[in-house]
Amino acid sequence: MMLRYLSYLEKTGIDEQGIVREKGKDVNNIREEIIFNRLKTKFFANLSHEFKTPLNLIFSSIKMIELFLEKNSHAYNEGLTPYLKSIKKNSFRLLKLLSNLIDLTRIEADDFKLDLKECDIIKLMHKLGEEVYDQINRRGRSFRIKSQLGNRVIVCDPSIIERIILNLLSNALKFTKKGDQIIITISENDNFLIISVRDTGIGIEKDKQALIFQEFRQADETFSRINEGSGIGLSIVKSLVELHEGTIEVDSIPGSGSDFLIKLPIDLEKNHANRSGDYQIENLIDKVDVEFSDIIS
Repeated sequence: MMLRYLSYLEKTGIDEQGIVREKGKDVNNIREEIIFNRLKTKFFANLSHEFKTPLNLIFSSIKMIELFLEKNSHAYNEGLTPYLKSIKKNSFRLLKLLSNLIDLTRIEADDFKLDLKECDIIKLMHKLGEEVYDQINRRGRSFRIKSQLGNRVIVCDPSIIERIILNLLSNALKFTKKGDQIIITISENDNFLIISVRDTGIGIEKDKQALIFQEFRQADETFSRINEGSGIGLSIVKSLVELHEGTIEVDSIPGSGSDFLIKLPIDLEKNHANRSGDYQIENLIDKVDVEFSDIIS
């Protein structure tokens, strides 16, 4: 398909915007960009492997230490606990950063593929809520899920939907304080499923709201900012929502909180769905730990 497109451009001398250019010049640039993106994707895939191998060894070592201490209670030392937690938490942070960089590269190279399945989105949201409740409650925020819908099956990549919501919940935790609320609301409107992730935190200034969905941009970019993060999470979230032919926007009032609204088409073409069967909701603990790994408080 791409080769036929390039051939057409080459013959006509017309670029992607319909503007006549010097014959062959822009086509060569496009071809070079495609080749570069493929090389970049391959490089980051190799980099991912090189980083994930030692990370997996670290996780395995932590598990072995935990099992040893569990079986040998006489050897247990409470002084080790914070160090083990720190190693595990920061390993998850590295894994999150690495995964985000890899996925950002794949999205830019148009090499990110969704694994579409028919999934009960209400069931998925409630399972997600069960897994994050303790972590959110332990940090002093109240959390609940509101929905007037019963079962609602849509075509989506359930694993990616989990990641999108976990990222938004992670952001909500970063920009709220003890006593604040975090609420997920699920509704329908004009053949779209609406998922709202709302908090009563610090909010976002009006002139910063468009920036937060850009790569490596954050609402607070000062050196003295309290919260950790690479500035690519919401950019990836936006891209992942758009791969589902959906949209995401934010409505925020400084000092009152933020409301992230995701619109997903209910009637996404079912012919694209994987016929391997309905999505089986798995244990989400590791996913939660990864997404929440850069939260300080």
